[in-house]
Amino acid sequence: QVQLVESGGGLVQPGGSLRLSCTASGIIFGINRLGWYRQAPGKQRELVATITTGGSTDYGDSVKGRFTISINNAKTTVYLQMNSLKPEDTAVYYCKAHTYVAQYSGQGTQVTVSS
Repeated sequence: QVQLVESGGGLVQPGGSLRLSCTASGIIFGINRLGWYRQAPGKQRELVATITTGGSTDYGDSVKGRFTISINNAKTTVYLQMNSLKPEDTAVYYCKAHTYVAQYSGQGTQVTVSS
């Protein structure tokens, strides 16, 4: 089992920045990829960004050039730096850990972009 704890969400004005963190614990040696997904009210969950333990990244089209995903050296914490935030970025952001046999998701952290 892998446990994920997210932090860093909150209220920010349009154009502002936030940094999300997600720390994995438990049986973490099998994790090969960590990522962020988001779900806005009435919408399907969508990819924000993922990063492999080797450092390869992938981004959703709507966040390319504004968001940056990174991982710490221990491969236990993934960060999402969000810049130039827009109201349409408002959503619950979920951290997800991928192993070869299972996926694990955190509880989510709310991000609200509003003036």
